[in-house]
Amino acid sequence: MSTLTDRVVAGFFPPGSALPSEPELCETFGVSRTTVREAVKALEAKGLVHARQGSGTTVAAQEEWNLLDPVVLAATFQHDDELVVLDQLVGIRSALESQMAAQAAAVADEADLRAIQEVLDRMDGETRTPQRFIETDVAFHAAVMQASGNRLGQSFVRIVHTQARTTSLYNGTPDERACATANAEHRRIVERLAARDAEGAARAMAAHIEQAWQRRRFPASRSSAV
Repeated sequence: MSTLTDRVVAGFFPPGSALPSEPELCETFGVSRTTVREAVKALEAKGLVHARQGSGTTVAAQEEWNLLDPVVLAATFQHDDELVVLDQLVGIRSALESQMAAQAAAVADEADLRAIQEVLDRMDGETRTPQRFIETDVAFHAAVMQASGNRLGQSFVRIVHTQARTTSLYNGTPDERACATANAEHRRIVERLAARDAEGAARAMAAHIEQAWQRRRFPASRSSAV
């Protein structure tokens, strides 16, 4: 029951508070007791609540929530009005992707570098179509991560980034100028990869991720791309 998850994450039921009783939840959502019980079990599995026989169900502290659960993570991003969690996401992406860019500079073969270059060239022709550019931008970052050989890092970034991209708080509103700026940053990353400059590739990747977020983060720059 994603609606119940959303209400917990949104603070409708604050940490430490008790969830409504089964009959109340049945009436509120128009479902059976079996459905409610399954939903509460799902919330417990996600770390959102503690269910104890005879003492009801209480909302867990936020520190206990499983933010790697796709439903919890998506709801968290949707209600991150102060951008606290999204700021943390960008910091994690910057750290992991810069490390993987350094690894790619060291271990990528010529086929890997050609694949990255091909995506970059495709993006050059897409700066005038921001929505298409954004999709190809994801492919660019995936190609660099794949070239690093770091499967765990790639999987983690893919999980959190996929959910972040479901909210307008993260995406902003792209325009042609911002796409061109982002692709100039991509080109610096590729140049450092081709030069086998691990430190330079890491710096270029970190700078791109952090600067692109700053362009999207502030209202005055809301017309910015990834």
